[in-house]
Amino acid sequence: MALNIVWVAFFIIAFAIAVIKFAFLGDTEIFKTLVDGIFDSAKTSVTDVAFPLAGTMIFFLGIMNIAEKAGAIARLAKWLNPFMKRLFPGVPENHPAMGEMVMNFSANMLGLDNAATPFGLKAMESLQELNPQKDTASNSQIMFLVLHTSGLTLIPLSIIAYRLAAGSQEAASIFIPCVLGTVVTTLLAIIITGIKQKLKWDSVLLGSLLGIFIFIILMLFGVNAMTPAHKELFSKIVGSFILLLIIVLIITAGAIKKVSVFDTFIDGAKNGWSIIIKVIPYLVAMLVAIRVFRDCGALGYITNGIGYVIHWFGINTDFVPSLPVAIMKPFSGSGARGLMIDIMKTYGPDSFVGKLACTFNGSADTTFYIIALYFGSVGIKKARYAVWVGLAADILGAIAALFISYIFFH
Repeated sequence: MALNIVWVAFFIIAFAIAVIKFAFLGDTEIFKTLVDGIFDSAKTSVTDVAFPLAGTMIFFLGIMNIAEKAGAIARLAKWLNPFMKRLFPGVPENHPAMGEMVMNFSANMLGLDNAATPFGLKAMESLQELNPQKDTASNSQIMFLVLHTSGLTLIPLSIIAYRLAAGSQEAASIFIPCVLGTVVTTLLAIIITGIKQKLKWDSVLLGSLLGIFIFIILMLFGVNAMTPAHKELFSKIVGSFILLLIIVLIITAGAIKKVSVFDTFIDGAKNGWSIIIKVIPYLVAMLVAIRVFRDCGALGYITNGIGYVIHWFGINTDFVPSLPVAIMKPFSGSGARGLMIDIMKTYGPDSFVGKLACTFNGSADTTFYIIALYFGSVGIKKARYAVWVGLAADILGAIAALFISYIFFH
């Protein structure tokens, strides 16, 4: 129901704004702009999003199948079972979904979005097997989705790369603010969803969350002690090294366990294309709606309105030019990335606004895209409260990112 409301609202709002622009402002190009955007977005949803994702899906699902046959996923699930079973009480102990979700979270934390997606889709498929109502999202699926959309990242590799490309002299300066922002968003996502699902907040769950928070803080202090050159080197190498190491370890473990590694890889990889075919309609539907909403100017009006209200209250408005990134992020990762790059070009990558735009971009994930992709892959049509809980965490995370950026950069 929530997705239906949002989807319909995007088109109605866009059409209403277009009519007003034409009737009162004499904008004769607005309808053509929206229609061209529909065709372009429908095309790029397949050519630039779905098809490029297919190769990654096929490879990593093959690797996942080796890991499963070698027993690596079951072992990982067993190690993390005390914590995970409290977040996902509807998933049986040592179920493969536990390990698959952990691998998804791990890839996200390393800033490896392309690797995280296949793991996440495999986890969603495993959770769907436990779901008694196949067209309706279960509590476990919603918890997993919201945690994924919180975008917990320990190494914001791509953002640092974009800052370097924009000519930044302090490319790694956003490292700690981005990580702190995603930590806050993730913790808030767990709290909000946990309250909604009435989780048991026992000592194991609270202690685990506290332990994760302390570990991240210690890691941040360690990175903060590095020189700028070492920070950039750390960000460039660590994520890719760990991912490559995981792939090699999985293949090696399969060989040691006498698994027919190549044949097992092929069997798992075959599922990649079928998942992509299922996902394409959902991606096209959501990405076209987002494009129409953006092209009509609604995003700019929202930003200007927020800026006006903030100025009226006499609050510092230095951050307002970066707000489009925070507003766009839940709807479109590529849109938020484009806005971030544009802001860095306009204001400079090392300006307060430039750094804040990067922090906004790194403090959450694309909620609507992920819902369309993950729920679409298993045929879920009723998202229940997933959209609203995800957006609540995004909004609170953006506010936290704003305060963090003022502390670090202003």
